[in-house]
Amino acid sequence: MAIHLDSEVMKRGIKSPITSKRGLSARMKYLSEKKGGAEAMAAAGITAQPRTVKKWVNGESTPRPDNLAKIDAAYWSLKGRNLAPRLKQLLDNNGAGTEIEIYPVDQSQVPEKYQRDIDVRRINLRNVWEDFVDAWVEDDFRALDEIWDEVLNQLGSDYDSYTYVQHVGFAVPQ
Repeated sequence: MAIHLDSEVMKRGIKSPITSKRGLSARMKYLSEKKGGAEAMAAAGITAQPRTVKKWVNGESTPRPDNLAKIDAAYWSLKGRNLAPRLKQLLDNNGAGTEIEIYPVDQSQVPEKYQRDIDVRRINLRNVWEDFVDAWVEDDFRALDEIWDEVLNQLGSDYDSYTYVQHVGFAVPQ
């Protein structure tokens, strides 16, 4: 589910690659203008002097490849953090929740006699999205696992069949 939220944020973010002038400029503008930008860059490991960062923002110099990757990570981290309140609202859907589809693990490499017939499951999730998005923003994998266990408990006797899955899908309205 966390990977799916990552892709949702990417749909709502800057499309130009960090290696393009436009992509770098847009990311630096976002990081320099949004609250928490400096903290996101520090958390990503950017240790450049403020005057150097200012040159990046103004397009007067280009960061080294290792700093480009860190700028990109800082941008996506801050973008996800800033989108979190809206994602919670959309996924909670005024208390109605959001339906997810759980695709079972790929068994194509399992000998046929050991394969199990496991269907795609659909379940509507309510009252989990706030905790889920918070754990996702904080990269709290333990909390994400606990939430996933709660979701699996709602499946009843099929619990173990969906402990490991190929994909979890859900739609986040625009």
